[in-house]
Amino acid sequence: MTLLRSLDKLKTGDKAPDFNLKGIDGKNYTLNDFKDAKALLIIFMCNHCPYVKAKQRMIVDLQSKYKDKGLVIVGINSNESENYPEDNFEGMVETAKEKGFNFAFLHDETQEVAKTYGASCTPDPFLFDAGQKLVFHGRLNNQMEPDQKPTEFDMDEAISAVLEGKKPKQEFLYSIGCSIKWKN
Repeated sequence: MTLLRSLDKLKTGDKAPDFNLKGIDGKNYTLNDFKDAKALLIIFMCNHCPYVKAKQRMIVDLQSKYKDKGLVIVGINSNESENYPEDNFEGMVETAKEKGFNFAFLHDETQEVAKTYGASCTPDPFLFDAGQKLVFHGRLNNQMEPDQKPTEFDMDEAISAVLEGKKPKQEFLYSIGCSIKWKN
């Protein structure tokens, strides 16, 4: 499961693959539940990764900033939890409550959704337009280490462009994070 695998999967203009995943609210969600989004940001993330932890506030802030303009953020946790118990469903519920998640947080227990999207790390963000076509796959910002302060806000700029009916200036920028913890 390398970055090359990620680049071989979804390409700019591809439709978002469907899924049926349980959310931390106990409901199951499919892609159709987000069909009215003017911009759909799907982020493969988890609870224990220091790179995700460093960006949780930013993700919440993005949802708050753009919700009224049509942004929907969906977090998907695909990590196996036998060796990473913090990433189990109960841990997801606790993390979301503790951090004030204002977006859907879904559990990809089988890891099939991550494989279908070609996700390779946490966080691994995919931004789709109103037609659920991929317009940007890449980093949230230029923060290369969890304790660094970002100076470039790539996802914020990409979301703004999509909501204005424009193309983001980039189609792909490497996201830095922990690898998805795959089942054997």
